[in-house]
Amino acid sequence: MRLFALAAALVLSLPLAGFAPAAGAAQVGNDYTPVTPAQPTGERGKVEVMEFFAYTCPHCFDLEPELEAWARKLPRNVVLKRQPVVFSDDWEPMARAYFALEALGAVGRLHADVFNALHIQDVELTDPEVFLDWGAKHGLDRAKLKAAYYSFSTATKVARAKQLQRAYKINGVPALAINGKYVTSAALTGSNASALRVASELIEKESRAGAGK
Repeated sequence: MRLFALAAALVLSLPLAGFAPAAGAAQVGNDYTPVTPAQPTGERGKVEVMEFFAYTCPHCFDLEPELEAWARKLPRNVVLKRQPVVFSDDWEPMARAYFALEALGAVGRLHADVFNALHIQDVELTDPEVFLDWGAKHGLDRAKLKAAYYSFSTATKVARAKQLQRAYKINGVPALAINGKYVTSAALTGSNASALRVASELIEKESRAGAGK
């Protein structure tokens, strides 16, 4: 699984810095790419930051603690959302795992634990039965978790995830989409610290424009 994750993750992640605007103006094509056409967001009056990620991605695992720290410093008008990617059938089990946890209101409590189980403890959570047993050991009702994992709602969200990554032209993770209009990543900027500074600049730009009005 670890070899699969290393091969499948397409974008290198380095530690993120705190929320701060870029020293210079971000350049389209070099620091970020526009989303064409721009995608609607569900947060009226807010700036939406969407993190495209995968639990099996080692770079997403490395990023997670820094992303959490950064998110705590975001302005009140900014909303961070997480969006699993499903580049192929091999990526679907952990996307289902995320959506099942989300359905049970357990993402906030167990999100980091899922990463740790996969990347530190080598638990094969990509096996649905292993994931369900793991969830039960972490205080979830196994039957409810199983129902959520295989539900029509989760299947719909998996299909939606595929649509979103195509709409945003995401071909590697982690990546940050700003307000449905821009995507930045370490692949473009050279490091996650630079990507975050670019994201911060784009957030400020959207805030000044009155996002969601």
